[in-house]
Amino acid sequence: MSTEPETTEETGPGTPDTADGATTAEGTPTGEAGGTAAAEAVDPTADGVADVEADAEADGDDGGTDAGARSGDAEAGTDAKVSEAQAELAAQRVERERIERRKAERKGPVAAGTKLSGKAADLLAAVRAVESGEKPAATVFEEREPAPRRPAPESAPRPQPLTQAVAETAVPAAPAAESVDAVRRVLTDGGAPETLAPQVAAALGEGADALLREDPWQLLRVAGIRPDRADGFARALLGAECRPDDERRARAVTVWLLEQAALAGHTSLELPALVAALAKGGVPDPDAAVQSTLAEGEALVFQDALEEPGAPARQPRQGEEDSESGEEGEEERPVRVLVGLERYALAEESLADGLARLANSVPKEDGPAEAWERAAAGARGSAGELIGAVAGHGLVLHTGGYASLADPARLLSEVPGLGLRAWAAAHTADGRDRFATLLAGFGTADAPSERPVGGTATVAGLLSGAEGPGRDADGAFDLDLLIVLDAPQLDVETAALLVESLPDGARLVLAGDPAVLWSVGPGRVFADLLAARTCPQIASRVPDPGPLGELVSGIGVGELNQVDAPGKELVIVPVRDAGDAVHRTVQLVADSVPRAIGVPAEQTVVITPGHGGAAGTRALNAALKERLNPGPGRFGGFDPGDRIAYSPAPGRTLAGQVVKADAEGLHLSCSGAPVVVPRERVEQSVRHGWALTAHQAAGGRWPAVVVVLPGDVAQSLSRPWVYTAFSRADRHLSVVHGVEQALARAVTETPPKPRTTRLPALLRTQVPASG
Repeated sequence: MSTEPETTEETGPGTPDTADGATTAEGTPTGEAGGTAAAEAVDPTADGVADVEADAEADGDDGGTDAGARSGDAEAGTDAKVSEAQAELAAQRVERERIERRKAERKGPVAAGTKLSGKAADLLAAVRAVESGEKPAATVFEEREPAPRRPAPESAPRPQPLTQAVAETAVPAAPAAESVDAVRRVLTDGGAPETLAPQVAAALGEGADALLREDPWQLLRVAGIRPDRADGFARALLGAECRPDDERRARAVTVWLLEQAALAGHTSLELPALVAALAKGGVPDPDAAVQSTLAEGEALVFQDALEEPGAPARQPRQGEEDSESGEEGEEERPVRVLVGLERYALAEESLADGLARLANSVPKEDGPAEAWERAAAGARGSAGELIGAVAGHGLVLHTGGYASLADPARLLSEVPGLGLRAWAAAHTADGRDRFATLLAGFGTADAPSERPVGGTATVAGLLSGAEGPGRDADGAFDLDLLIVLDAPQLDVETAALLVESLPDGARLVLAGDPAVLWSVGPGRVFADLLAARTCPQIASRVPDPGPLGELVSGIGVGELNQVDAPGKELVIVPVRDAGDAVHRTVQLVADSVPRAIGVPAEQTVVITPGHGGAAGTRALNAALKERLNPGPGRFGGFDPGDRIAYSPAPGRTLAGQVVKADAEGLHLSCSGAPVVVPRERVEQSVRHGWALTAHQAAGGRWPAVVVVLPGDVAQSLSRPWVYTAFSRADRHLSVVHGVEQALARAVTETPPKPRTTRLPALLRTQVPASG
């Protein structure tokens, strides 16, 4: 697979079709990487060698690599000076700047174009010393002592909504027309399509034309451009000076490979895997390429100790070795050398620091212990265990299926009576609304008016300030407890932003189903925390009900069971080929499910493994539109009444419906909120939405779901994909089945592909292991 290790799903809506995911005859980037070429995956195999392959129909999910999304999305709202997407991007930029400033206080800068300096130089020298055998790992890489537990500040923060602060922050503007024109001339001279000019100008910033002439391989920084296309561009500009061993090309390809690894979910790559991928990519001296990239500060190098069964807690620190520490035969803990891009390294380190701060801090003083005990006793079961764990810990994990949401709902209904300002944040607006409905069943509405009452929001809305409690004078969320639902969908950058935004003494509960697909963006935050065992973990004992609950529970443990479905909760529809699959899917959505199950077509969603192919989302959406809402598609292929999937920012998908189109743009209704997509953004950010990929559907549930499994996707199925797709159904699941025994093999034999992350190693050095 290419950019998402556990699925063939693709990344961006509105993507043109090609067979190779590279460029058209005119050179326009195409494929399934969010309106650009398909990204090549970097998948370290069992022997540590990176496997780089291009696959136009297998590249991730819903907008994570959208070229337009990378340069900033513009979503037009109706009630504020800035849109939700702009506010979210601005808030994330402000938070990242704050994180980088904190990191800069502890790290020396790397001067571009010179040798490494400060800690980076020491780190690289240490890595080389270890690799050459000159020094053992324990003498050059020391582990830090766990952060001490510290009390929370007594004073409560003052409310200060973020919306105005974000509105006053300068949102990145589109490139100036002069800059775009200058880049267009360079692209023309290099034989590249001039339509790329806005993307190149946005990606490279001021002086993009001069930078591109000096280093044509900088074109690889534009989403969707592959090395072969950049090589052709460089040959046209440089002529005889263009050589395969050019140091500029080596650095650009190294950074590009790390970007592709991020699209596949890795926050960094093991050095041997990166070197092997560079060799496969035609870089004559891969080791020199890595060293040059590090020297220019375009990537960072790390060395993490590996945990082994029976290994000691840590190696002796310098100065702590006893008289026998140098004896021959002493075993050193194995290590691995990693290389990663700075943005993900900063995010992962910031996340680890923030999680350690929460785990090692004493939670803010609130209600008496007796009140917590009464609340836990009244809840009973796993809900009571969750309340008890939150009473004494700043960081708690909660696992379980959809029915297990009753536990965090009970927690959120109890804590206002203990004096806590509490909020819950879900991955999607549908998840937020469903949780709010569940919460209402616990009777929080009859609470006294002077008692603080929690609320519900989306993660994106919470970060942007469009939803939630706002921020205090220090820029932290104005709350005492945050419950994050759908926690497996958190990528490392989003998780870092959330954790950095929590005030000292706050409590964080991460709740989710560990069996679903991991995040679209890099990292596997929830899975890493579960594996690290650095905080209490509460497993819900609330089972998902009915035949569908029984089916999904079995898939979660690797068993595809036959279940009794007397109410037609589950129907298997065998098909011969992809054409038959499309025909039967349309029949199910438009006729069979409404007639036999009583679920109308507008409440049924179709889930399929990829956007491309004869039974991908494009083919299915075309057939479903023709049957359910035929029309001329006068505005970019859309008509009023069309169901759509809108990606306002990387990794986010909003389900909605087309309302109208005019000179202002395409007017949508997404979860009841009006959205206007400018004309120039429609092709890149909007797809038809009767059929979705499993990543696009993650975090949502529908009364009826039709999962389409044509024969050509058999090799791409995995247990997390099947689990995610099947568990989106509330009342009815139809499986259009054309993969024969491949479905059972995927469930029993195909776990998620591993992702390379540093979070577990970082946590081990800062947080004591929990029992």
